[in-house]
Amino acid sequence: MTITTTYQRAFNPKRIDPYPVEVLKRVDRPTTIIHDNDVQRVDEREAGFMRCRRGDFGPHYQKEVDRFIQKNPLGGSLSWMAVNLIDLVDGVASEHKAPIPDDPEALARHIKQTAYFLRADMVGICKLPPYAVYTNKYPTGKEVHLDHKYAIAILIDQDYRTAQAAVGNDWVSGAMSFLSYSTSGFIACILAEYIRRLGYPAMAHHARNYHVVVPPILLWAGLGEMCRVGDIVLNPFMGMRFKAAVVTTDMPLAVDKPIDFGLQDFCAKCEKCAKYCPSGSIPFGADAKEMHNGYEKWANDVDACTKARVGNQAGSSCGVCISVCPWNKPFTPFHRSVEWTMRNIPAARKFAVWGDDLMGYGQPKPDEKWWFDLEDVNGDGQLTVPEQSGNRGNRKPKKSTTIE
Repeated sequence: MTITTTYQRAFNPKRIDPYPVEVLKRVDRPTTIIHDNDVQRVDEREAGFMRCRRGDFGPHYQKEVDRFIQKNPLGGSLSWMAVNLIDLVDGVASEHKAPIPDDPEALARHIKQTAYFLRADMVGICKLPPYAVYTNKYPTGKEVHLDHKYAIAILIDQDYRTAQAAVGNDWVSGAMSFLSYSTSGFIACILAEYIRRLGYPAMAHHARNYHVVVPPILLWAGLGEMCRVGDIVLNPFMGMRFKAAVVTTDMPLAVDKPIDFGLQDFCAKCEKCAKYCPSGSIPFGADAKEMHNGYEKWANDVDACTKARVGNQAGSSCGVCISVCPWNKPFTPFHRSVEWTMRNIPAARKFAVWGDDLMGYGQPKPDEKWWFDLEDVNGDGQLTVPEQSGNRGNRKPKKSTTIE
């Protein structure tokens, strides 16, 4: 009786996702061109923040990389929580399989429902691409061996209310990131332990203990498309206003398909993130894509972006591109209708940025500010009010980018 009831609930016809994912166009491959055979696995030690810690960008950034989140008490508190999840990512699966259906569709639906019960904002499932697994871990250099078949991606919103009040590179930016990093990591650790108790191997991957590269998993799990901001995956309902954790497992799961909501065309016409990027690391132009490690993507200056986030003296980290993006909107009936237009009517996309600016979106609303601007300057716990707070850049295009 229990098995039948569980099985029937797993196929409840009501939508389980908090967003209407059923309206999205599903495709066989991500909209970013990926030559699977050309994609090489990468070493976590070569990521931007890890290179900062190694001293590649000089002693100033080597010092700042361990304090650029911690110097704000709220960001430091959230980062502290993520650190405490480091050793909770793995464990031994039960020797006894739970008496549950072995139907991949039923199990996938149940796992998503469980993740939403744990307060995830969006969930997607894909087969784990072999090239999404790191070759070596930071800082030890230990080789990564991970042969799980499936990846469950968990997204957590960084909070629209805060995003609309913030400049993007002010004192709450690092806290916004680690709100999502710590919460998604918390959910991933619980979900992985739950799967292990059901009798299947599972491992959590979060911001303080990733064994996988997240963007390709998000692409294949149907949670977004790659945008102008380099390796960043943009979600059709949250924009870039999220962070992700992943659970890998051998539990047999039905997978989601990638999505196409017109973002490649939209980003080619927009350039708003490039215009306001304080570091100048985001390129202008529809033709600024290039092949890199098997991916065709906009060629961002990763070093400049990393330095701007780590070395920001007027705030904690940076999320200007998140704040100014036209996809950074609340989930209201009006904005749902605008998003439908952007997804389905290519000719209307060229008016999106104009309309976004006309209605004042992307500009901070200081009346909505709720956080304290505080900084621990010397790492001794004594908090001071910073003399300055973040400012957005406002670069002029390097060349004409008239939308046609």
